[in-house]
Amino acid sequence: MTWIKICGTTSLEDALLAAEAGADALGFIFAESPRRIEPQQAQQIIAKLPSRIEKAGVFVDPSAEYVCLVAQQTGITRIQLHGDEDADLLRILRESLPSLRITKTVNANDAIQESLRRLNGSDFVDSVLLDSGSVSQRGGTGRVFDWQAAKAAIAHSGVNLHWIIAGGLTPENVGEAIRLFQPWGVDVVSGVESRPGRKDAGKLKKFIAAIRAAEEKP
Repeated sequence: MTWIKICGTTSLEDALLAAEAGADALGFIFAESPRRIEPQQAQQIIAKLPSRIEKAGVFVDPSAEYVCLVAQQTGITRIQLHGDEDADLLRILRESLPSLRITKTVNANDAIQESLRRLNGSDFVDSVLLDSGSVSQRGGTGRVFDWQAAKAAIAHSGVNLHWIIAGGLTPENVGEAIRLFQPWGVDVVSGVESRPGRKDAGKLKKFIAAIRAAEEKP
């Protein structure tokens, strides 16, 4: 089954809605964003979530010290990096937080081949998230990238990691993404919101139902 992450969690109400709808993971953004959350608030939400739910901390070009501090304060179980983090930071995080999974985001733009090449053979991350972000806005854009070009880049990359698809996913198009990429996971923010930072219960249910339906009809 496809791993499903609902990102941009800002309240316990929304967190529980996503968990009840069938999400496998929730994302908490600790970077500049309309969905940013403070570590103390995230800790209060995480403490009340089912143990089966992964809790991902989302960062953009952080220091290793900050990631470690947030991990200690909040109880996140996954680190998701959305910036231009280099191999040295990935190595430090892997050594400092060996029990946490690490996802590295790659923007599916003209430089995707080079970005994927740098990750080939990486021992520091367990998954690659393809998104349609830019330098000015790293995620939550609501825009879909060129899926066909990205699929070709994946095929030629040689990267043997879990693939996560994000960027403009909605209940209406996520089934197509599942059938095209057959990814390990998907990640959504704006496609299941009523407004930035607030989830829509109906959209959450439709999004997850669309994924399960696509899995049954490849």
